[in-house]
Amino acid sequence: MLDTPLVLAPEIARRRTFAIISHPDAGKTTLTEKFLLYGGAIQMAGQVRAKGEARRTRSDFMQMEKDRGISVSASAMSFDFATGENSYRFNLVDTPGHSDFSEDTYRTLTAVDAAVMVIDGAKGVESQTQKLFEVCRLRDLPILTFCNKMDRESRDTFEIIDEIQENLAIDVTPASWPIGRGRDFIGCYDILRDELQLMDRADRNTVASAVKIKGLDDPKLAELVPADLLETFLEEIEMARELMPPLNAQALLEGTMTPIWFGSAINSFGVQELMDGIATYGPEPQPQRADPRAISPDEKKVAGFVFKVQANMDPKHRDRVAFVRLASGHFKRGMKLTHVRSKKPMAISNPVLFLASDRELAEEAWAGDIIGIPNHGQLRIGDTLTEGEALRVAGIPSFAPELLQTCRAGDPMKAKHLEKALMQFAEEGAAKVFKPTFGSGFIVGVVGALQFEVLASRIEMEYGLPVRFEASQFTSARWVQGQKPAVDAFVAANKQHIATDNDGDTVFLTRLQWDIDRVDRDYPDVNLTGTKEMMV
Repeated sequence: MLDTPLVLAPEIARRRTFAIISHPDAGKTTLTEKFLLYGGAIQMAGQVRAKGEARRTRSDFMQMEKDRGISVSASAMSFDFATGENSYRFNLVDTPGHSDFSEDTYRTLTAVDAAVMVIDGAKGVESQTQKLFEVCRLRDLPILTFCNKMDRESRDTFEIIDEIQENLAIDVTPASWPIGRGRDFIGCYDILRDELQLMDRADRNTVASAVKIKGLDDPKLAELVPADLLETFLEEIEMARELMPPLNAQALLEGTMTPIWFGSAINSFGVQELMDGIATYGPEPQPQRADPRAISPDEKKVAGFVFKVQANMDPKHRDRVAFVRLASGHFKRGMKLTHVRSKKPMAISNPVLFLASDRELAEEAWAGDIIGIPNHGQLRIGDTLTEGEALRVAGIPSFAPELLQTCRAGDPMKAKHLEKALMQFAEEGAAKVFKPTFGSGFIVGVVGALQFEVLASRIEMEYGLPVRFEASQFTSARWVQGQKPAVDAFVAANKQHIATDNDGDTVFLTRLQWDIDRVDRDYPDVNLTGTKEMMV
């Protein structure tokens, strides 16, 4: 972090760019919908499992997502949110919770300044939450926590907070406190503002009514809260005040403390307070790590980097959209930016702002915003765009796949088409594609088994190619690094195991751990690595 506080232009200072992370089914996508509802971006919130008149959610736009009720790909949304006299611009990225798509999520976290962690009130901290949290920790991302589904049978509030503190080793401070739980849940007391929020169970799309109170001994409390609930609540809040630290805005920005809000996203409860919390306490756009120097958001010149590529977002047009996070400057439509990897200028004539699969032309954008640039494959994950300076954004990871399968086209005449389709998915980061030196066909590597199904269904739907995945003799892949003579000697001696990935880098395919140990022993000058930074 920089020692001197940055003075940002008002337009940049009002931006809040954050991701929503959680274990599957904690209610991330539902919360995203409510955010859009409050921001006035949509009139009626969609539901993941919608029936009849109820609308589908915005952020799950792929056919497969609709069928399964899970998010498969990260989606970005930009909208305005007004609180009090201030108006903020929220750039929100909804990430897939399912561990089979974790790589997409890891990369997304490089492009945001904060994360909202959603926890299910009945289940507490789950395995995937823990994994994602560790990634946030690596980058010291500020984290705000939302404990969802309080209107269902949930665990004791202190239990949930203890679990977060123990498992995630972070200080927790309550920003609100639930009154009752499960069926008796009637609302929350907003600690930061001294307000009582009451939940309306009748209409899911209404904002909760807030009652201003003066401290906990205000007679209004007794009027609005049943006596038995009030007694328990006053005991709990007394304990909470003694045991837990007050909110420290600096500790939040450093990533050592997280405020926690309680609510129920499906009933639109607690969401408004969380959004106010993001606006008030969330970080402004932060400097971006890059090589040879960091990029600061207050710079005049425009710089941005690609953290995700999505192919065929619109099935009618075979388009590819690169998601770009702007790191500095004020971008205007039609600007010429240098593509640092190829050193070529690119005129960006039709950039788009997203509302999931809906998009509109972006006339301008500021540091902190996420814009989409339609292109035909020039832009890859990890690319940097600048106004001429050769900067390269660091730290966008690519992980070695854990599952490998051979992929063949159902029709042998279509092998060429298959190559094209696989390369597109590889550039999107949805899978790794390896071309072995010997033999035909491609080896496709993924992080989780569900991705094979997603790939097969997308290749069939988007390219009209039936494909089959078969078991491969190889079990893992490692990138080969080292001096050119050493690598060449190694490749010549192990041809059966060598393949190239879609960037043309050499890959060593292994069957057993023994293969890796053997290389380490026999070839000390060659390094096998399980991650590669997506830098060119």
